[in-house]
Amino acid sequence: MVRIEPIRIGEWTAVGVEVLLPKTTLLAVTAGDGYIMCGALDVHLLNERLRDRKVIAGRAVGVRTLEQLLEAPLESVTESAHAMGITAGMKGREAVRMMAAAASGA
Repeated sequence: MVRIEPIRIGEWTAVGVEVLLPKTTLLAVTAGDGYIMCGALDVHLLNERLRDRKVIAGRAVGVRTLEQLLEAPLESVTESAHAMGITAGMKGREAVRMMAAAASGA
């Protein structure tokens, strides 16, 4: 099953996606040109093999719901996310807010 949910963060609306798979759940929240995701995200792959795409993303581990993803500290972030001020240890909600703000020019 796939569930898509609008998530208000400040003045912006992000999109939460939950994909129920056998024995695991994939979680992602996207805003602007970036996203945060559960531990399934391979930040190393994005930074190394897909560097030319300049993906803005962060990874949180040990989360099981979209709300946990937003409240958890990011375990790692891509180089492009770091370049815009998103850092490991930052809560997912703050990272998504920064992604939305950057996309809107705020």
